[in-house]
Amino acid sequence: MRTNRIAIQGIPAIVWGEASDKVYLCVHGKMSSKESVAGLAAIAQEKGYQTLSFDLPQHGERKGESNRCDIWNGMHDLAVVGEYVFAHWKKVHLYACSLGAFFCLHTYSKYGIKKCLFQSPILDMEYLIEQMMQWFDVSEEQLRQEQEVDTPIDVLSWKYWQYVKQHPVCSWDIPTCILYGGKDNLQSRQVTNNFVERFGCKLTVSECSEHPFMKEEDILIVEQWLRDNI
Repeated sequence: MRTNRIAIQGIPAIVWGEASDKVYLCVHGKMSSKESVAGLAAIAQEKGYQTLSFDLPQHGERKGESNRCDIWNGMHDLAVVGEYVFAHWKKVHLYACSLGAFFCLHTYSKYGIKKCLFQSPILDMEYLIEQMMQWFDVSEEQLRQEQEVDTPIDVLSWKYWQYVKQHPVCSWDIPTCILYGGKDNLQSRQVTNNFVERFGCKLTVSECSEHPFMKEEDILIVEQWLRDNI
């Protein structure tokens, strides 16, 4: 497949596929990179779409950056890339995975995106942070006093927790399809169902899949879901 590596205000990105007036803007999840969407890009090309993917802070070509991959830097970079995409394509569709979906919810609700695909989305960061506090026995008072607490998964941040509590997702009018793993331990089934019901999303549940969808059988599940919904 044709690929064109570019930089959008210093953010490394890839444009996949032959020229088209419609595109899938892809936002990867934690521990991933812009290259992770090769499979999606191939399917999208079959259906007449180009794909644009980019590296979030501290991921891919940006691993050495000091800027954290948090909500503030995430929203900034998504806004920069979104402006570029809407200036170069007439019809913009969105794919986002895990943490990338959370950033999208806080950045793209008013961007005029035609359709959205979310794979294992983080829909409620407040819920996830509070789960992590329970898993690693971090009390509210400890987090308030220390401001940041390291855990085996990520840094717990008082500032981050307060932000997501004060900025819940209030609107999401983009037609959205969600792929959720029944064994996802980062977002509960209830959290996902609540979002689906509130915003009228189409939900596909793979009961035996975990959050990353990384098992051999998961690859086919994701591929079929993409083919059914792109």
